[in-house]
Amino acid sequence: MSEIVLEVVDLVKQYPLGGQWFGPTSVAHAVDGVSFALGRGETLALVGESGCGKSTLAKCTMRLIEPSSGTIKIVGRDITIARGEKLRAARRLMQIIFQNPYASLNPRRTVFKAIADPLRVHAICARRHRRSAAEKLLAQVGLGAEYLDRYPHELSGGQQQRVAIARALAVRPQIIICDEPVSALDVSVQAQVINLLLRLQNELGLSYLFISHNLALARRISHRLAVMYLGRVVEVVESADLESGLMHPYSQALFAAALVPDPHAARRARQPLAGEPPSPVNLPPGCRFCGRCNYKQEICAATEPPLTEVDGHLVRCHFAGSLHAVED
Repeated sequence: MSEIVLEVVDLVKQYPLGGQWFGPTSVAHAVDGVSFALGRGETLALVGESGCGKSTLAKCTMRLIEPSSGTIKIVGRDITIARGEKLRAARRLMQIIFQNPYASLNPRRTVFKAIADPLRVHAICARRHRRSAAEKLLAQVGLGAEYLDRYPHELSGGQQQRVAIARALAVRPQIIICDEPVSALDVSVQAQVINLLLRLQNELGLSYLFISHNLALARRISHRLAVMYLGRVVEVVESADLESGLMHPYSQALFAAALVPDPHAARRARQPLAGEPPSPVNLPPGCRFCGRCNYKQEICAATEPPLTEVDGHLVRCHFAGSLHAVED
């Protein structure tokens, strides 16, 4: 891996539930001991079904939500408990693009003011130069200067997301967290925004933590792919190695369920998953996927497997190597 720009170690986010008068009676485990590293110019895609903790992990990494425990380092700086100016300086290095561009833009502020605010807050340029700087940022994302005085409701969804990207670029970050940045857009516009993100990465050397439900898209845009299930990462694999197959039963089922252009030509040998994920409040003692796994054995219900390396994959399964051989 190239120089590490973002390192997260054993990140935990728990939400206390109930107990208004006598304290919390239970805890929901949203993110439970997640670790990953992101290299310069790399894209790490984070995938998994709804409720697995992807967006919570992103917001904790950005410190928009306070983590319960763990360590977050940006370019070697520990920002886990940073406050005030230290946290503000860290946010110059890492920005976030949200799923719904209209909701992330202030409807009462023009495009110019949306982009100029980070320039002002971080003292990036003098007031007299902010308009020209905003014009250059809009040009970077494929919009003309005529959009500067428009309001968010006067823009299409794709244009709104381009403005959100320009705003993120205003502070010259090294890392951008993309929290499902194209899921609210039309398919044709999705392709345009993805191509824009790829171009910006090549031009500026940006690193992306890319969260998506679209498995084909995550596979295309990423260098590495991490699969989450019930608050934990269960597999990490190089995107180039996906052709040789995945090792964790959940990863296999997730990708087998993905839509393909020609379903009649696709080979669907694997059985669909049965049942529902366990409650994040009452986690099972062993493997969290045990209750839905077709390959479970006695050890799976008793002991949670660690995340270990098997043939170039990081996988959380007692029988990853043997299952991969069976799938092949």
